[in-house]
Amino acid sequence: MVKSDLEFMRMAMHLAGKARGETSPNPMVGALIVKDGRILAQGFHRRCGTDHAEIVAIKKAKALSRGATLYVTLEPCRHYGRTPPCVERIISAGIKRVVVGMKDPNPLMDGKSIAQLREAGIEAKVGVLEKELARLNEVFVKFIQHKMPFVVAKSAQSIDGKIALANGRSEWITSSTARAFAHRLRNDFDAILVGINTILIDNPYLNATKKTKKIKKIVVDSQLRLPLKANIFQQTKPQDIIIATTNRADKDRLKNFGRSGVQLMICPGKEEQVDLAWLLRQLAKQEITSVLIEGGAAVIGSALKAKLVDKMLIYIAPKILGDSKARNSVEGLSPRSMAELIELKQIRCRPISGDFLVEGYL
Repeated sequence: MVKSDLEFMRMAMHLAGKARGETSPNPMVGALIVKDGRILAQGFHRRCGTDHAEIVAIKKAKALSRGATLYVTLEPCRHYGRTPPCVERIISAGIKRVVVGMKDPNPLMDGKSIAQLREAGIEAKVGVLEKELARLNEVFVKFIQHKMPFVVAKSAQSIDGKIALANGRSEWITSSTARAFAHRLRNDFDAILVGINTILIDNPYLNATKKTKKIKKIVVDSQLRLPLKANIFQQTKPQDIIIATTNRADKDRLKNFGRSGVQLMICPGKEEQVDLAWLLRQLAKQEITSVLIEGGAAVIGSALKAKLVDKMLIYIAPKILGDSKARNSVEGLSPRSMAELIELKQIRCRPISGDFLVEGYL
């Protein structure tokens, strides 16, 4: 039985997802070249600066591309960037038909490549699995449209919303399986962000699981209390560590950190804390497209209060602390009515070895 456009696009979407966490600031894109219901070649964009998915597939198919159908998850580019335009290569390859999953969200593009293909006599169909593909590339969509990173806040808590005992002990609320799952999640992001209290209490390494994954480590530290021998400096180049502080920081410590090679960002203060919105805008200028906030409670609360969080990942252990003095997973919000509560939408819940992962969008 001949596969439909929908089925071929699902295959292209699967190919795109193989490069999750590797293509920033570019999107994930997959492509297939099909003729008479048979796949001649396939490809996906592996990382920024390498061939786009369409070009990978065309190079594999060679002369067989002539008269074939190209399935591609995102509208092909028509401009010179790190690589040449894809549209011209598609036209010169003799492709007869192009099926595009979704338009490029960049307002400067917005279907212009589709129009160019049609002007060249190529049949073009647009909008196959559009919603699913927009979700796949939600990081790219936000970054390209708003020039801000896609922000995910993560917490691991008891069922009554606590992350540690009153004495500060927190090892371990969730299972080793859930912790390993959360650790692997770091590979999907450009940067991990934590508050200084997380460093002082837990002293995490914040490393990705992939040794080849370059990830930025960001510490929000308004008074620059970060110890120079903290674990985050292990297995990381100094330039990949960003310390977001304010003019409240000690000048001698600023000089010491400056000599260490780390990135120091002197941020505007907001209620005596780092202005997170300003910080995220600066990160976007460095082409940091996605940020995972791993704690602590005050930083997550500040980010939620400023409406900077796009998605929440809450790992819940079926345990009850029941102590009003125990540390909450989110702090700093002061709703005055039930109508002011922050509500998560598009909720998904999955079990992980006795725990649960709740995922929701703001």
